[in-house]
Amino acid sequence: MEFSLTTALIGITAITSIVAFNRHEMMDRWMFMPYRIKKRGQWDRFILSGFIHKDYIHLLFNMFTFYFFGRVVEMFLGYTFGEALGGLFFVGFYLLGIVISDIPTYKKHQDDSHYRALGASGGTAAAVFASIVIMPLSDICLFGIICLPGFILGVLFLIYSYAQGKKGGDNINHDAHLYGAIFGIIFILVLSPSSAGTFIEQIRDFRLF
Repeated sequence: MEFSLTTALIGITAITSIVAFNRHEMMDRWMFMPYRIKKRGQWDRFILSGFIHKDYIHLLFNMFTFYFFGRVVEMFLGYTFGEALGGLFFVGFYLLGIVISDIPTYKKHQDDSHYRALGASGGTAAAVFASIVIMPLSDICLFGIICLPGFILGVLFLIYSYAQGKKGGDNINHDAHLYGAIFGIIFILVLSPSSAGTFIEQIRDFRLF
């Protein structure tokens, strides 16, 4: 595997997650708990919670997804701004994706002492949707079976995340997926406004059949 900032972030996340699997006190301290953040001022949970996962399946799914889409964003930023500045933007992008995606969840559950969440889903969703802006016609496959152009699957995912976030009750933080995705789109368009024109040009003449 070629070394990159993407693989470095994956490596760090894998190590911290695996360590936390066997250390309850670490899992408890790093977990995203809005109530404790508010009452105890533990704002570092916004970042720390993105570097632990529920189990190996959760970790593998998030990091596998981030590997493919994160590299697209990392290379785009490196090409656009140069290796050093682009790398700085990329790391900031990933960390901000984790933090910003959890802000709505914090506001919703800050008085709920039982609510908790964890995982890098916000940063991963940001990477997926930033890459969709960059390459909207590239196919994204679900479970290797259903493949659709990224921009189509992206729209369906946003609708699904919004609806499920309103519904709730399945122990998945759909709001983090939704707001992470929105952040990823906005981030790329702010740093590279020309991407909007390129995106429109690529999908303008698209035909599904």
